[in-house]
Amino acid sequence: MSQADLLILGGGLVGSALAVAADAHGITSIVVDPADPAVITAAGFDGRASAIASAPMNMLRAIGVADRLAGKGCPIEGIRVSDGLEPGALDFVPQDGESALGTMFENRDLRTALLDAAGAAPGVDLRMQTRAAAVDRDEAGVRAALSDGSEVRASLLIGAEGRNSPTREAAGLNVARWTYDHVALVTSIGHEHSHDNVAYEIFYPEGPFAILPLNDDERGHRSAIVWSVRGAQGPGMQKLGDRGYMAELDRKMGGFLGQITWLGPRFAYPLGFHHAATITAERLALVGDAAHGIHPIAGQGVNVGFRDVAALVEVLVDGKRIGLDVGDRALLKRYERWRSLDTFMVAAATDGLTRLFGIPGKTASAVRRFGLSAVQHAPALKDRFIAEARGESGALPKLLAGLTV
Repeated sequence: MSQADLLILGGGLVGSALAVAADAHGITSIVVDPADPAVITAAGFDGRASAIASAPMNMLRAIGVADRLAGKGCPIEGIRVSDGLEPGALDFVPQDGESALGTMFENRDLRTALLDAAGAAPGVDLRMQTRAAAVDRDEAGVRAALSDGSEVRASLLIGAEGRNSPTREAAGLNVARWTYDHVALVTSIGHEHSHDNVAYEIFYPEGPFAILPLNDDERGHRSAIVWSVRGAQGPGMQKLGDRGYMAELDRKMGGFLGQITWLGPRFAYPLGFHHAATITAERLALVGDAAHGIHPIAGQGVNVGFRDVAALVEVLVDGKRIGLDVGDRALLKRYERWRSLDTFMVAAATDGLTRLFGIPGKTASAVRRFGLSAVQHAPALKDRFIAEARGESGALPKLLAGLTV
């Protein structure tokens, strides 16, 4: 395929999901990504796992990706939030008859399922281990010269390369950004007692500490760890031997999952925030981390990207049905309006939580525990937070309700 409706630069979780969702609605795409699929889907590539909220999970079912993930995910049937290991925890659980709050997947399983689905889609031309050497956009369309010597054309360019998107930078789109002076230490552990499909978010003054449930395997009970430490502590923690590292982990966890064992490997990721003021330009739309990057404090990063996908596909399908080109400015403005408030609210909430729970001192901790306890005993407020965690708030695109457009 040398010409398509969409030229998607970036075949990560969000870019590949967009290609599959677009194909399910008769919109063709060329996906260009320099990564080697064999590397990025290998065990131990980056150690990360993602909590896919129930609404984005609906989208994966609607576009035929969920079947490829069968048996890979661990349902999240509860979320416990606490300020340190002190009393006053806040618990979120589904009501009787409701589905799980989300599903935990190792990122390599998500990548494998999405890339396989994209590779099998008749309207997707998946070009991995290739990059765009030059891209031109104008009112007539998009043209790109690729590193393999080929040339491709499209009606709309999609920037999906992640936080350091060269497409966003080349377009001159303004971005608000800052760093948190935090490093996320990521690994996986085994533990003696079952996690009972509960995710734990423990807030310490030096940063949040998340224990995320994974499926049991032949090694027993497993969880993913996302441990935020001060930037200056990161290198020292990574230099610790496995025994010292595990001793620190055990201290943070307080022993409630019993004896822990390291399943490794260990990774460290600097944390930062960015938010593009504008996510569209002439024949260009940004999705996922190319448009907005947030703190992993609430596990919403990839979910916000999947919400971008659902909204953009609905806008483009609606436009095609009335005869508009998918690169039409009116369609792109509708997409931008739809996503602007949601992404801003999520970004503001995660940034605010990071700063609130980072305030040191016993008084601040006591106030936080009081606030958690107050929400725990306010059913209406808890329901609101649960809807946000599920991704079910606001004007919901049809895909997030499990419906095709």
